[in-house]
Amino acid sequence: MLLEASCHCGAVRFSVESHAPYPYMHCYCSICRKTQGGGGFAINLHAEADSLKVEGREHVGVYRAFMDHPVRSERSPGERHFCRECASALWVWDPRWPELLHPFASCIDTPLPAPPERCHIMLDSKPAWVPVPAETAADRHFPDYPDEALIDWHRRHGLITD
Repeated sequence: MLLEASCHCGAVRFSVESHAPYPYMHCYCSICRKTQGGGGFAINLHAEADSLKVEGREHVGVYRAFMDHPVRSERSPGERHFCRECASALWVWDPRWPELLHPFASCIDTPLPAPPERCHIMLDSKPAWVPVPAETAADRHFPDYPDEALIDWHRRHGLITD
């Protein structure tokens, strides 16, 4: 599935191919909350890095997050790309998995399919004021990362797209 995306101000537009486009994983970690907001969570999608096409790349900045917040001494190797004009979060790329790219669902302009379930992750990092739906079969809770990768979740649900 071709995903087309843009930042809020329009300075950056990009497209990327995804075989796993369901926005099911809501992350409440301090990195996602503080760099993206969005109700206290952010949603990453799975995409093919070599398919990325960017217009307005000169407006793209990169942030390497601190992994040990609030100490702030250990940076992630992952690169969080954002628009330097309006601060919209765009995608994450990590050199440990160079073939993958994780665009934020919040910047995708293409209509995304509704997931059959949601996984709320990094709940140990969630502040008390952020509401989370009660845990059910459709809303699963995880104190940190689940064992299942994004692509494996899509496979288990038979949702891999061509």
